Amino acid sequence: MEESALEGAAERRELLVEALRVYGGRYAELSRSFAAHLGLYATDATALLEIIAAEERGAPISPARLGKRILLSSGATTSLLNRLERAGHIVRSREHSDRRVVTLRSSPHIQERADEFFRPLAAPMDAIVGRYPPDDLDRFRALLAEMGTAMDSHLARVNQDG
Repeated sequence: MEESALEGAAERRELLVEALRVYGGRYAELSRSFAAHLGLYATDATALLEIIAAEERGAPISPARLGKRILLSSGATTSLLNRLERAGHIVRSREHSDRRVVTLRSSPHIQERADEFFRPLAAPMDAIVGRYPPDDLDRFRALLAEMGTAMDSHLARVNQDG
């Protein structure tokens, strides 16, 4: 990349990373409020949000993948899933052709509670997103994906070294 194209990149990166850090803090607070709304531990609510999001993407999540997503050990993930299952918030099923693979799904009542909590936020967020051309949003998503890949590579190196 030319030096002129890189001019100011570090400053723009810092501004963007700071905005993302602030957004991440707000997202974490929203997750904590969702947990309180449900009367759950924050980690349990985070797991539920991951399970619901995976379902909405059409790719239900496994316990192992969930543990990686929320940074819990296998044992801690099992304990968390046992709590959520006992409370009736999730269902574990074996719907894969390999019957050893467990799929996590949210229960209908938890979907209703999540919708109740998040629905009021959808309209203002849609209004904000609606102000931007789809191409800009596509480029922003691509930027975030590339930055995430760079962070993943850095984490892999750090974890390998330490």
